[in-house]
Amino acid sequence: MRESECPTVVSVSGTEWTSWFNIDHPGGDGDYETLEAIRFYYQGRVCAQPLALEARTTEWELPRDVGEFVHASPRKGFWCINQEQPEGRTCSNYHVRFLCPLACQLTCAAGKANKDCSGCTCPDHTLLGTVVSAEGSALANARVALQDRPQATLARTDQRGRFRVPGVCAGSAANVTVQLERFSPGAAPVIASGPQTSTVQVTLRRLEKPYMVMHPDSKVRTAGQQVTLCCKASGTPVPRKYYWYHNGTLLDRKVYRYDGRLVLKELQPRHAGAYHCKASSDAGAIKSAIARLTVLGKGQPSCRARPEQSLIRLPGECFPDASGSPYYDVGRCPATRCAGSLAEKRQCRDDKERCCGVRRMELREVRCAGYVLPIKVVAECGCETCAQPKVLVQGRVVAADDGEPLRFGQVFLGQKSIGFTGYQGAFTIEVPPGTRRLVVRFVDPLQKFLDTVKVLPFDSQGSAVYQDVRVMRKKTPMDLDAAQTNALPLGELAGEGPVGELVFPAGAFRRASGEPYNGTVKASVTFLDPRDAATVATASSDLSFVNAEGDMVPLRTYGMFAVDLRARAGGERLQASGVEVRMDAGQVRMPEHLPKMKLWSLNPTTGLWEEEGALRPAPARRGKREERTFLVGNLEIRERRLFNLDVSENRRCFVKVRAYGSEKFSPLEQLQGVVVTLVNLEPRPGYPANPRAWGRFDSAVTGRNGACLPAFCDGQRADAYTAYVTATLGGEELEAAASRPSPDPSTVGVSQPYLSKLGYRRLDHTDPRAKKTAFRVNLAKPNPNNVDEVNGPLYPYRSLRECEEAPVSANHFRFSRAEVDKYEYNVVPFEEGDLTSWTRDYLAWWPNPQEFRACYIKVKVEGPQEYMVRSRNVGGSHPWTQGQLYGLRDARSVKDPELEHSSAACVEFKAAATARPPTASCGST
Repeated sequence: MRESECPTVVSVSGTEWTSWFNIDHPGGDGDYETLEAIRFYYQGRVCAQPLALEARTTEWELPRDVGEFVHASPRKGFWCINQEQPEGRTCSNYHVRFLCPLACQLTCAAGKANKDCSGCTCPDHTLLGTVVSAEGSALANARVALQDRPQATLARTDQRGRFRVPGVCAGSAANVTVQLERFSPGAAPVIASGPQTSTVQVTLRRLEKPYMVMHPDSKVRTAGQQVTLCCKASGTPVPRKYYWYHNGTLLDRKVYRYDGRLVLKELQPRHAGAYHCKASSDAGAIKSAIARLTVLGKGQPSCRARPEQSLIRLPGECFPDASGSPYYDVGRCPATRCAGSLAEKRQCRDDKERCCGVRRMELREVRCAGYVLPIKVVAECGCETCAQPKVLVQGRVVAADDGEPLRFGQVFLGQKSIGFTGYQGAFTIEVPPGTRRLVVRFVDPLQKFLDTVKVLPFDSQGSAVYQDVRVMRKKTPMDLDAAQTNALPLGELAGEGPVGELVFPAGAFRRASGEPYNGTVKASVTFLDPRDAATVATASSDLSFVNAEGDMVPLRTYGMFAVDLRARAGGERLQASGVEVRMDAGQVRMPEHLPKMKLWSLNPTTGLWEEEGALRPAPARRGKREERTFLVGNLEIRERRLFNLDVSENRRCFVKVRAYGSEKFSPLEQLQGVVVTLVNLEPRPGYPANPRAWGRFDSAVTGRNGACLPAFCDGQRADAYTAYVTATLGGEELEAAASRPSPDPSTVGVSQPYLSKLGYRRLDHTDPRAKKTAFRVNLAKPNPNNVDEVNGPLYPYRSLRECEEAPVSANHFRFSRAEVDKYEYNVVPFEEGDLTSWTRDYLAWWPNPQEFRACYIKVKVEGPQEYMVRSRNVGGSHPWTQGQLYGLRDARSVKDPELEHSSAACVEFKAAATARPPTASCGST
């Protein structure tokens, strides 16, 4: 068919077709059925504005059926031109009809129907409205429409967030909808406020990418049972769409009928594996953490009765056998979960989780020099109720510059205030169950310090983790003339130029009400400069964002800044629009980062960075030669947020680190609950020990199998990125493996030749006076085709599980506690970081999990040297424990620097939980 417009339209509700008209014949130039001519001959038969036209031949055929080229328009009519038809043919004889709207039947309680009969209008009535943010600030240039006609723009808000729409009737119960870039759409009902006016106020919330508030739990089930996995996300708008994946494959929604819940019935071994969900909204998507489903065969035990091997070191004067080994196997139960019950098949979280734990212990004796040592060993394991750990994060918040504590600072978890710091800045946080990422915000009530958001690592097994939190002091404000253009530098490092500048154009400042502010502005711009390695401790969040697929991706920072704008008189907080962010491209030493540079802002609730906009090369100024090249972006300062100049980096790896009780690095003495921190450094060419800047930092807590820390790495240049790594345990700094005079593979924990490529160096490598508590290493991405580089300590980013499950014999970096003469022996063995090893045995040092009831006694020793002081702790008057040993504690005395022939030691002894205290005897050797 050859037609310029399709003339056939199906009749719709509220319309009707006219009769057929035929006022011309195809003789001469063609057939012309124009609307103007039809109205001349048939007055009043065709409506003023036809909606459509239909044309057929007098034989009732469509133009396409007869192969003719025609022109048709409901505004002009129909015509067919003989010269446009195929050779030897002329136009057929056509008649036409028009589709017209019926007369409007709308009844209006007030006013009259509008022209298209879609609603009522009151010419003498006016709608007055305001649009504000959740914080109460006026929002300009917001688009206003009626909810039932969202495509028709009624008005745009002015600088004060106001709008005025005539013709909207009072009492119409209309809802007004409002849209604005970077905000979630909002709606509110119209309220009559007088005979000729109505009012409405619409509050818009800033778009917030989805974030997980409930992750699916790992579960164990038996074949044939049912399981429910759940996830939940929040954000603005609230995510409504959920997707579930099994081993990375999307599950069919029609088959599994899931939403935020995934129910699997009649479980079989094929259902076992890794599950995660993804939630999405108009603002983005987020993926949950992985949950592992274990499906046991019918009759397969969840927990084997025979315990695993677990060796403890006996006192130096005890030898259990002729081999002379100081270690004794006390056994332990594997840290595994048992199958859930049928009653829990529809629950998101199992109420009564059962774990493989100690079911029976046996008392044995070991002969020592001059006495017999009692020892209890695990004889049988079984499924018991899981111990519920109390997960604690403790620490202190102090100023980075002079150590001034943040006194009575408010502490937030997400949007909820949970308490205050103490007079010395101390805090304790009990981590809510199910937490995967602990986002904490510290707010100074006096506003001397910046609001600081930290993503704090914690030990989910229950060990308390200590954090030393550093905060930045706000920069002294400068006076700005609001009527002038003002430029403020970003970064003032000695010997270096600024990273960039903020440019406030004239008239950029306004009050929260939207009213322009033209007075003097007190502007404080605090810049965290990554070119100063000392600033890394004060950085907020963990430099991560969520991409379009819902994956958490790391950022590499070139600087963070906070802006505080206040009126000189009264201190009212101000806002600014049209602010220009100018970054000196010469400060970016990795050319591949220039086209990826973006401006980000920190979401204080989620601790994630959200994109504000890209930075583009500034256009050259006509007639002016610039010595520097700038990347430029625009910024609106509406709320108190931290901003960041960052690029996303896809060259990523994981680094394996373990911590030990001593520099013997015995696998049996691995420490749990150690906070390991890795700082990514960008080295100066030829000077790897003197980095140009830091770019990122990450922390992790060691478990039974160490810790894996994410880091930037490079497969082309071994020294493109280096890392600075430290480890602490309860505030105590651990020592890194030695590297002087040259790194020894058996000490460092990494085999050659990969060790040389990594360039491992402890801080005291060139200066014996330097601290031993950190090391630097090149982050050379492992080559999968090189057999020397596939066994750690660096792993490809997609090999996290391989890193986490690597045996202790695989390459890894090492820390250890400084050599101290201290020894602990417990008759009932346990590991503080493993709640399954705690028992309520009456001879346990701490019978109740995480109830640490112990004290210290200070012992003074007269003598010319230092001595080992031992406390031998036995039961008191209680009939169950009277005279029985709880454990031994050894500590070496320290010489008094002022008193000759005198030393002292602090020795732990068991404290009483009841009125019948245990007894402790002390001796020295």
